[in-house]
Amino acid sequence: MILDRILKFLRKQPESRQIAKSRLKLVIIQDRTGVDPEIIDVLKEEMLKLLSKYFEINVEGVEVDLHREDESVALVANIPILSMKTRKIQPEEPVQAES
Repeated sequence: MILDRILKFLRKQPESRQIAKSRLKLVIIQDRTGVDPEIIDVLKEEMLKLLSKYFEINVEGVEVDLHREDESVALVANIPILSMKTRKIQPEEPVQAES
């Protein structure tokens, strides 16, 4: 019991109020930019798939958000890396950006 309280305090998990506020900001930005939340989820999954080739990732700690400042919108990703994978990298064909 006491140990659980100490561990919870040391982990400093964000309060539910802060989480709700952050989610509301994200929804407002998505609404104003016209970005579908499903697109953000797909983008997050694809980024994790790619980065998992090179790094061990703490998936529970991954955060992907949109931040708006004046007229610009930025995609901000916080991806906790646990370690780098050791493997020989084989070159792949470059991916062309769609226009």
